[in-house]
Amino acid sequence: MRTADFDFDLPPDRIADQPARPRDAARLLHVGDTFADHIVRDLPGLLNPGDLLVYNDTRVIPARLTGRRGEVRVEVTLHKREGADTWHAFAKPGKRLRVGDTIAFAPDLSAEVRGKREGGDVELRFSVAGSDLMAALHRHGVMPLPPYIRRPDGEDAADRDDYQTVFAAREGAVAAPTAGLHFTPGLLARLDERGIRRVPVTLHVGAGTFLPVKVEDIRDHRMHAEWGEIGRETAEAVAEARRAGGRVVAVGTTSLRLLESAAAEDGTLAPFSGDTDIFITPGYRFKIVDLLLTNFHLPRSTLFMLVSAFAGLDRMRAAYAHAIASGYRFYSYGDTSLLERAPRE
Repeated sequence: MRTADFDFDLPPDRIADQPARPRDAARLLHVGDTFADHIVRDLPGLLNPGDLLVYNDTRVIPARLTGRRGEVRVEVTLHKREGADTWHAFAKPGKRLRVGDTIAFAPDLSAEVRGKREGGDVELRFSVAGSDLMAALHRHGVMPLPPYIRRPDGEDAADRDDYQTVFAAREGAVAAPTAGLHFTPGLLARLDERGIRRVPVTLHVGAGTFLPVKVEDIRDHRMHAEWGEIGRETAEAVAEARRAGGRVVAVGTTSLRLLESAAAEDGTLAPFSGDTDIFITPGYRFKIVDLLLTNFHLPRSTLFMLVSAFAGLDRMRAAYAHAIASGYRFYSYGDTSLLERAPRE
């Protein structure tokens, strides 16, 4: 398929700069054989007792740093941890950096360029490691908001909370698993009352999630690897739900991608820990996930390709047209959708 097959016109005023308040007041489009407009607070009634929510418990770190290499101003966005003191990062201007250069971010934080790849991707070795590096990022970094959230004067004071889910526990992501942004303690309590269990996975989302698809043939696109983990209790809960006739509901494309990466061809799920660069496009046969809660994605993006694989390209084109005409808000701080998986052909 061609990247152009996943294009659509999105008016700029549909892009959300701020989240809904309260979070579960955001709109929700239920996409099945027909479309139904709801709000997130309606979610318990759209699910069945015995269904299982699988959410991503990653926590976003202040991964965007500004420093200097001599007189040159350099901005880096970390995207994948490689060691206690080593990260891959996207750097601007990446072409002006050389292996061996030192970037000074603050008196107590600097990094050496240890390697370079295409697209401004550099490997940085920091002057501190482990918990000391994480503390330095909290002092000197800013939240890595995606480029379509406009902050001409810098991040809002609220962004450090707004761009974090209620599930956030394990530090390491440089982008939020945005479907999780809609949950509140009150909504979780109502899901409990409905008899809907939930279990965590961890996928440390990388900044590569925002990279555009620049190739014409989607088979030529290469995904950046992200680290994920599925614990034994979660794997057992998925198996138990499926045996009992419950549906597996992925909270976000990150949870879905990790579940599908770890699933065997027969649909069984084992504990998993490691990298995944799975790229899901139409024609993929889903093994685990029955329903997907996910925000509205960019045109020509790998995430719109994924939801088109899950629910059907024609159905998703129609759903997005409905959402645009109905005033739904798009992207990270926008509204959300609950997608039913298209029948297998």
